Amino acid sequence: MDSSKQDNFDTNYITCKDYTVSGEQFNLILDPEMELLITSPKPDLNKLGSYYKSEDYISHTDSKSSFTDKIYQSVKKRMLVKKLNWIETHSQKKGKLLDIGAGTGEFLLTAKNKGWKVKGIEPDENARELAQKKGLKLVSDSSNFKAEKFDVITMWHVFEHVYDLKNQIIELEQLLKKGGLLIIAVPNFKSYDALYYKEHWAAFDVPRHLWHFSRKSFEKLFRDTSFSLIEEKPLLFDSFYVSLLSEKYKNKKSNFLKAFLIGLRSNLKAKRSSEYSSIAYFFQKSV
Repeated sequence: MDSSKQDNFDTNYITCKDYTVSGEQFNLILDPEMELLITSPKPDLNKLGSYYKSEDYISHTDSKSSFTDKIYQSVKKRMLVKKLNWIETHSQKKGKLLDIGAGTGEFLLTAKNKGWKVKGIEPDENARELAQKKGLKLVSDSSNFKAEKFDVITMWHVFEHVYDLKNQIIELEQLLKKGGLLIIAVPNFKSYDALYYKEHWAAFDVPRHLWHFSRKSFEKLFRDTSFSLIEEKPLLFDSFYVSLLSEKYKNKKSNFLKAFLIGLRSNLKAKRSSEYSSIAYFFQKSV
C-alpha cells in the first residue's frame, strides 16, 4: 500500500482525536479499493515516536497502577499461553520464533520457557530495558536479521503501527522460511464495538495506528504474495478492553458494566458475521 495514495481519496470516514498524548485530531480516509482506513495527516516518521511518550501506553510498560492496568495484565498472561498454543497447533517443531513489536517481551519469555528459540524487535528503548531485566535482548530494528530465516513470525497488534506496509510485507517474505507461519493480529473497524463507539473507539488510537483494517483489506493486501491465509482467530477479550477505554473517551469516565455489555454484544454478533473486535490472521508461506 503506497502511503502517498492517501491524498487521492476524498472519502473522510470519520474524524478522531488522540486521547493518549497530543489531543490532536486526525481524519480516517477510506481507500474503497482496499477496504482500508488511512490516518491523515500521517505524522512524519521522525516525529512519530513523540506520540508514544505516555505512561498510559501500556504495551511499553508492565504497569499495574490502575484497575484497568490490572485487568489488562491479568488477561494478558492467560492470552500469552493461548497464543502459543495456537502456534503449536500449526507448527510441527519448536524452532526459531521472531516477535516484531515485542513490547516488554512477555510473549517471547513464554515461548522461550516452552522451548522455542526466540528473538524480538522492539523500537521503544524503555520497553527493551524492561525485557532485558527478564533475560531477553531485543533489538530496535530488523537489520540484525538479514541473514536469518525464522519458522514463525508474530506481530501482535503491531501491523497497524507499521509506516510502510508494502515494504513490511516484503521483509516478512524475506525473513520467513518456506512453509513458515506468520501471525498478524489487528483491530477490525467493522466490528460492532467499532461501529457503536465511532470516533471514540479506542482501537482507532490515532496517530499511532496509521492503518485500520477490515477482513477484506487483509485478503487484498496479501493476495499477490507468497502468503496463504489458513485461519482466523478472534481475540475475544479485546472487545471488552477496548469498550472500557472507549467509554472513558466518550463519557469522560469509566463504565465497567456498559463496557462489558457492549463487548459481549460485539462478540455475540461476531459469531454470525465473523466481524470480531480484533482478529489474528494466520498465514503460511508457500515458497
